[in-house]
This record gives sequence, structure tokens and C-alpha cells, in this order.
Amino acid sequence: MTEITTRKPSLMTVDELAKYLRMKKVTIYKHAQEGKLPGFKVGSTWRFKKSTIDRWIEAQENTNKERK
Repeated sequence: MTEITTRKPSLMTVDELAKYLRMKKVTIYKHAQEGKLPGFKVGSTWRFKKSTIDRWIEAQENTNKERK
């Protein structure tokens, strides 16, 4: 097997990200279009890099801690 097929995919679809973040797909689309979620389009479909999403989550946690 090649390296690509043996490791976890680093790109997620809207469906996968919605499950990962436990959010509704419509919310994922809305936040992506508004630039609130880091993602990019491949043709007409959104893709999200898992490592970028994980860093975004950490940044959100830090922002929320600073507000308290």
C-alpha cells in the first residue's frame, strides 16, 4: 500500500467536519463561506485540512479563555 492509503486522510469534507466538530452541515457551510472556519474550495466543494482545523480549535479555546 502507498503512504496515502495507509494513513488517515488529512483533508475532510463538509460531512466529515460536521461529524468531527459535532455541528450541523449547514453551519459548517455558513461558517466556511463567512471565513469563520479555515477551509478552501476544490471546484464547488469545500475541503478542510485536519491539522488546520485542530489549530483553529486551539486558537478558539485560547480566545475563549482570554475573554473570561
